[in-house]
Amino acid sequence: MKRRDLVKHLVDQGCVLLREGGKYSVYQNPTTLKETPVTRHPEIADFAAKKICKALEVPPMA
Repeated sequence: MKRRDLVKHLVDQGCVLLREGGKYSVYQNPTTLKETPVTRHPEIADFAAKKICKALEVPPMA
């Protein structure tokens, strides 16, 4: 899965970019205050994308 597609999905679900790290961008779900890093690789494995969605408590991508 493309990173830009995952980031677009997270933003559409209400998540915000909290900060930029060295190798990761940290996104937060403001309603639950959950946060998780998202790697900056152009491709993200499907299982990793599902794990990120689960950690932020948003529905997984279809």
